[in-house]
Amino acid sequence: MFLTISTTGTPERPATDLGFLLHKHPENAQAFSTSYGTAHVLYPEAGAERCTAALLLEVDPVALVRRGKKNKAADAALAQYVNDRPYAASSLLAVALSAVFSSALRGVCKARPERAAEPMPLRVEVPALPARGGPDLVRKLFEPLGWTVEVEHIGLDERFPEWGDSRYVRLVLEGELRLAHALRHLYVLLPVLDDAKHYWVSADEVDKLLRAGEGWLAGHPEQRLIAGRYLSRRWALTREAMRRLELVRLADADDTDVDEIDNAVDESTDTEEKPVPLAVRRREAILDALRDSGAARVLDLGCGQGQLVQELLKDVRFTEIVGLDVSVRALTIAARRLRLERMGERQASRVRLVQGSLAYTDKRLKGYDAAVLSEVIEHLDLPRLPALEYAVFGSARPRTVLVTTPNVEYNVRWETLPAGHVRHGDHRFEWTREEFRTWAERVAGRHGYAVRYVPVGPDDPEVGPPTQMAVFTVRETAETAETAETAEKAEKAEKAAKEAAA
Repeated sequence: MFLTISTTGTPERPATDLGFLLHKHPENAQAFSTSYGTAHVLYPEAGAERCTAALLLEVDPVALVRRGKKNKAADAALAQYVNDRPYAASSLLAVALSAVFSSALRGVCKARPERAAEPMPLRVEVPALPARGGPDLVRKLFEPLGWTVEVEHIGLDERFPEWGDSRYVRLVLEGELRLAHALRHLYVLLPVLDDAKHYWVSADEVDKLLRAGEGWLAGHPEQRLIAGRYLSRRWALTREAMRRLELVRLADADDTDVDEIDNAVDESTDTEEKPVPLAVRRREAILDALRDSGAARVLDLGCGQGQLVQELLKDVRFTEIVGLDVSVRALTIAARRLRLERMGERQASRVRLVQGSLAYTDKRLKGYDAAVLSEVIEHLDLPRLPALEYAVFGSARPRTVLVTTPNVEYNVRWETLPAGHVRHGDHRFEWTREEFRTWAERVAGRHGYAVRYVPVGPDDPEVGPPTQMAVFTVRETAETAETAETAEKAEKAEKAAKEAAA
């Protein structure tokens, strides 16, 4: 993980003044211990005409895992130890920048105060920078701050250009700025481009953002994106940051102190709504798809504690609802949630909770209009997935099947989820959009279904939605009808043989 800062000078104002401003002597190579490894400061060149300071961060992957947020379940994913963190600039480099150049960030230099207070020609180079949003976003972030931006994609492998570009870029910034301002830009925008902080984001991060963004963030055209990404999309913190930035903007416009404006703001008039929880959006998407299908008799396979069954009961068009789960405890909780013992006779006739496993065929599941597998498949070991596929698509064979599962690409958007971890301790896997579609197409082709895909939750242009849903519909063709008829005849013949043997 590497970054260089260069400047030019004259005999009267030598470039080596950069060493005074950074509080690091050009003749010494220095090392500093950080939470995730060792930061080194050295000067590849140091002369009156040109001086370059380099910050090299050696990341310890084991320390990175140990100091991360612990997952209750053991996670053997190699991604915890084998990743881009030692090589690509990220939030870890921003933290090292703040620790090693803390005085320079504040613009403090007793030896050369006049140099610290004035712009100087600067060139910043970052050889490898993760950029979620690509070169266009890099330019949108840095150009409004007075930088001339040179950015280019890094290919996945120069030997195989057909593989295309990676998400990494080479970045060169040039401009006449105060060194303190340049360091603050990097401190904020490196994590924004990486979009995956690797430490706990708490309320004091808002204060850090506003301190580093003083003088430039309030007027930046991408301030909402910057605040959201810097704060790991924590809604409450982002909202607080945007409120305070607006106060700064108003204070600057009116030449007034921020505290005076803050006291005049009545927060009770703020009508901004909280985001809808993903679980609610998921149930809404499932209900919409079931209504579109015209289903009346519905299976909730892996019903858990009965949240979806409860929603289905509210709609009279669903005349028969069966919730199935392997866990007796979950079914007991579902029965309490639904208040089955107090339910009226007519309502109770519409719902049934049964214990069973999707690893086996079950005659009780046949003849229904639709089946829902909501956040179920990822709880199975991959070798057991074919058994579920046959039990649902081959044996039960409802006209419509809805399958939802997490989109692992979206995991970088969760503020409390460490890199390489799944969303739930019991998840055996989480698929990308491509992996999910590959599986769905294979299942649909094998069992005579058509399939389409519906995003659930905010559909991020870079990583997609948090939940992905596949809607399977039986293909009404002569071939599938013949297949179903053949299977039914075989089942009857097997039953007759068993009765004869008895």
